[in-house]
Amino acid sequence: MPENTKISTPDANTKNVYLLTGCAGFIASNVAEMLLEDGHTVYGLDDRNDAYPVLLKDWRLAQLKRFPKFHFHELNITDRPALEHFFQETLRRENRTSFSACIHLAARAGVRYSAINPWIYFETNVTGTLNLLELCRNSETRKFILASSSSVYGNSTAEIFREDQPTDTPCSPYAASKKSAEALVFSYRHLYGLDASVLRFFTVYGPAGRPDMSILRFIHAIAAEKPLCLYGDGSQARDFTYCRDIASGVIRSLKPVGYSIFNLGGDHTYTVNQLIETIAEQLGKTPRIDRHPAHPADVARTHADISRARTILGWEPVWNFQDGIAQTIEWYLAHQDWVGRVIESA
Repeated sequence: MPENTKISTPDANTKNVYLLTGCAGFIASNVAEMLLEDGHTVYGLDDRNDAYPVLLKDWRLAQLKRFPKFHFHELNITDRPALEHFFQETLRRENRTSFSACIHLAARAGVRYSAINPWIYFETNVTGTLNLLELCRNSETRKFILASSSSVYGNSTAEIFREDQPTDTPCSPYAASKKSAEALVFSYRHLYGLDASVLRFFTVYGPAGRPDMSILRFIHAIAAEKPLCLYGDGSQARDFTYCRDIASGVIRSLKPVGYSIFNLGGDHTYTVNQLIETIAEQLGKTPRIDRHPAHPADVARTHADISRARTILGWEPVWNFQDGIAQTIEWYLAHQDWVGRVIESA
């Protein structure tokens, strides 16, 4: 395990006021904690929707509320009048004309459900992003960070995914909504000079992760000695990235870059079969696997080229896969009584 994963913001000597959307979410709660530990003020927005059980989102929020400089507002970014009121009142209260940056991590996530209800993905991921861009423009908030996804690469046949390769074949409405948000951000850079970092995340995992994703579901199934649901033959490969590494990458991307897209990945790929083997070995149990056909919205492989983030942001992952899985299992076992119920109802 890394001895020190603390990271300062690029202007750490100045205590800033950040707007962070999706603050009750998995990645954003880690970003908020790092910013607050560094002494900054964070205004967090989240609508606490029921995409998965709110109990987990409230647990994350409870960890943040111990910081006096954390201010939570329950608000949906698709509600433009409410968002406008929040900007006006918050900036007035802080005696500021703008936020130090808008870190926009709120999103409807999940590839498979987007094929069932694509409308809600575009409402949140596209219209919500547009609302924030307009309000940042009007308030002269100059820095904008967008959470995108490796899903925009679709079923690329490239050995390793580079930011400059084509991304015009998304395999799901979720991926299409993320690509649309990227295009919106670029247009605001072009028209209004917004400084924008677009971050393509690669399969993020860790303690208090999303309960609809495979890692927590596999940990729960194997620990409880229940069958785990596996789509496909397990040969699909992912660039698994630990949550604290992702959060440090988000903070690094606060530096001025003009407009740039960055892959944030773990720098190694593992198959789903290897993931299952690692979890089973660490738990000391034998997995029971319930196999299903591959889902058409899933991609076969992801692997991030992170050389641009290394060069421009000075960022690279420090957590190895085995340690990250161990930390995730430790958190699960410490909260197993209620986390198991969350996972089963997600």
